[in-house]
Amino acid sequence: MPFTELDMDLAAGDTPVQYCAQPTNGMVYFRAFSSLNTLPEELKPYVPLFCSVLTKLGCGTLDYREQAQQIELRTGGMTVSPQVLPDDAHLDTYEQGVLFSSLCLDRNLPDMMHLWSEIFNNPCFEEEEHFKVLVRITAQELANGIPDSGHLYASIRASRTLTPAGDLQETFGGMDQVRLMKRIAEMADITPVLRKLPRIQKHLLNCDNMRCAVNATVQQMSEAEKVVENFIRNLGRSKKERKPVRPHVVEKPAYNGSGGNAHVRGPQVIRKLITEPTFKPCQMKTHFLLPFPVNYVGECVRTVPYTDPDHASLKILARLMTAKFLHTEIREKGGAYGGGAKLSHNGIFTLYSYRDPNSIETLQSFGKAVDWAKAGKFTQQDIDEAKLSVFSTVDAPVAPSDKGMDVFLYGLSDDAKQRHREQLFAVSHNQLMAVSHRYLGTGKSTRAVAILGPENAKIAKDPSWIIR
Repeated sequence: MPFTELDMDLAAGDTPVQYCAQPTNGMVYFRAFSSLNTLPEELKPYVPLFCSVLTKLGCGTLDYREQAQQIELRTGGMTVSPQVLPDDAHLDTYEQGVLFSSLCLDRNLPDMMHLWSEIFNNPCFEEEEHFKVLVRITAQELANGIPDSGHLYASIRASRTLTPAGDLQETFGGMDQVRLMKRIAEMADITPVLRKLPRIQKHLLNCDNMRCAVNATVQQMSEAEKVVENFIRNLGRSKKERKPVRPHVVEKPAYNGSGGNAHVRGPQVIRKLITEPTFKPCQMKTHFLLPFPVNYVGECVRTVPYTDPDHASLKILARLMTAKFLHTEIREKGGAYGGGAKLSHNGIFTLYSYRDPNSIETLQSFGKAVDWAKAGKFTQQDIDEAKLSVFSTVDAPVAPSDKGMDVFLYGLSDDAKQRHREQLFAVSHNQLMAVSHRYLGTGKSTRAVAILGPENAKIAKDPSWIIR
């Protein structure tokens, strides 16, 4: 695979900045990632709300209308989003933070970075009426999104008890978040929620635990370096050192290629990951009662992280099960809009169905799919087709704006990705049968299930289900 050249630098003394020279056609792409390690637990559920309103409430001398005008005028958009980034070698380790991203034309870079400076140093959290409007819009958008993304909500809920990162993912982007936003939108007095935002700001909007990335043309780089350096110099720092809330923090070099990484020049970046050595995954079955005529089913199994050779076999197996078994069972026979199996970067193997008239029957089909895989009822041609299908995603072209992002966010080097490609190539019939037995068989790995959908008499009678 083609390797991406990156330059690392420490701006203003100790903030890592990754520069990636790309043919971006006169655009500059800026990202910053700020860690949530010091944020008190009770503020975590409000981070997505903080992210969605941060660039919409005004900053510095600008009210929210003027700010919106400036963002439209000077940039291609400024977004803030919460992130839970799985570690590539350990299932119980993850990085948590917030990603700030924006883009602009070369000539507008100083203006865009000035806007970020104002948002970081002088955000406005006073506009209560406008905040109420934003909260209602966010809550409504989340509720409206469930019919389109029900299978994702079911999968997030099911994987919640399987890894520590899964629990945070549910807090940030699962049904828990949808319900919290609904509750906030219905509050008569929203002031207590608005008061939480400056508390989150103290932990997030400084350069204590931050790293930045810039993608721009070679000609623009020296100018970009000056402007970003200036932005970081103007950022606040905590007066006293804040301790991480979770006691177990692992420091990990960002790109641990064997014997360093030839494609990244400059100082080594250290990522501070959270780990939970005492975490015990547990089985859980949840049914969310929703006023839909159809079900969204998700069953998740805890397997292995990205760097484990079995991860590659499970990835091919998921595509094989989808194309050769689950599509026929769930869509053609069961009448659902869609269904299949997938393996995420975080090592969670998911079986899901989408807009499905069945629920318990679908879970039985998932069981049959595992039996089919364990019996090895597939040909070499099936395996080759599954590999081609997986490679169409793995080797999909990456836009110049996104080059270097795997290193920046996940610490995933090109060397590691190349090793993963070689493992995918090497997957054989025997390996596929072996991983089905090792991880997917009953009682082998911890698994959990979630269903979103209408009332169900069978589930109501079964005490092993939690009904929400």
